[in-house]
Amino acid sequence: MRRILTLFLIHFALFVGTAGAQSLPTDGPLSIKPLLQKLGERLLKGKTGSVVAINPANGEILCLATNSPQGSDVRLAIGKPYAPGSTFKTAQALTLLSEGIVDQQTAVECKNGITDGNIKVGCHQHRSPLTLKDALAQSCNTWFLMTFASMINDDFMYETKEEAINTWRSYMQSMGLGGPMHIDIVGEQGGLLAGADYLNRRYKEGWDGKTIWWAGMGQGDVTCTPLQLCNLAVTIANRGWYYVPHVHKETKNKRYLTRRQTKVAAEAYPPVVEGMRLAVEKGTAVGIKTTYPICGKTGTVENPGRDHSVFIGFAPMTEPKIAVSVYVEHGGFGADLAAPMAGLLIEQYLKGALSPQSSEKAKRIATLSLF
Repeated sequence: MRRILTLFLIHFALFVGTAGAQSLPTDGPLSIKPLLQKLGERLLKGKTGSVVAINPANGEILCLATNSPQGSDVRLAIGKPYAPGSTFKTAQALTLLSEGIVDQQTAVECKNGITDGNIKVGCHQHRSPLTLKDALAQSCNTWFLMTFASMINDDFMYETKEEAINTWRSYMQSMGLGGPMHIDIVGEQGGLLAGADYLNRRYKEGWDGKTIWWAGMGQGDVTCTPLQLCNLAVTIANRGWYYVPHVHKETKNKRYLTRRQTKVAAEAYPPVVEGMRLAVEKGTAVGIKTTYPICGKTGTVENPGRDHSVFIGFAPMTEPKIAVSVYVEHGGFGADLAAPMAGLLIEQYLKGALSPQSSEKAKRIATLSLF
């Protein structure tokens, strides 16, 4: 274990430079859990991607494993914004509930997707219509595209579509998305959250809710880093607050010791948490169902080539001890690779070791190469 931690310290020394060193501790233990880090690195063998785990109670980073054909590079987790895919539907649901655009009983019809003119967006096979919790559990694209567009086009609640999109953006920013969170590692980048100024520049002939509705399901004009996605899971696990993630365990910097509150209404969290629980119980993440309650959300990100596999989650459902995000480039469906990897990390952390069955699963994943 000492050797693992030593190697990790050397790895981080390559990235924690002198910039901002005066406001950060220069010695002391890291919050990384060596066995968890080792498992994350093992699961990423032969793949390009990131595994991030955070303690929701204090913002300490428990695992920050990365891999690529060139080797490990922490910037994949903190400095490379990706489309978040359907993991972003959790943040959408929280925003829509808070603004009163939807409630728990809002139902949307979905017959294998939605067609608008020449545009068709497919969806999973599921019963119809779906209300909020089941829309999360089944990851219904139609539900989130339609409700997001209805918010942007709501000229009763908002005077202009610019006011609507900027309101939406302010919720996302309050959850730690869009810009750098200023963690204690050099190289962090932000992401993209479309606001009115950006959209007016990009769509010079005009735009409305349907122009940008892809953002409703985490594609198009929205990107996040894997670190930000893990922090999103933290905010949901904590029902509305987080600490800026950090790796220095004994930091005295107030930035990392100050609790930050999201803009989301308190009453919005319970149905979203329950929807994430349903995703694991009988939805898109049922493959990681276990005796202890995991709440999660899969994501499948369309891009040139094979889709990216994404998952965010936390456990247990009440008094959560760990939040996780997994992002595997070209890994396929979120349930194919990212969700099982996250399930193994959660088990390792909560149980202290993997069961024989889980050890075999970890072995199979570790030998799978996508290079």
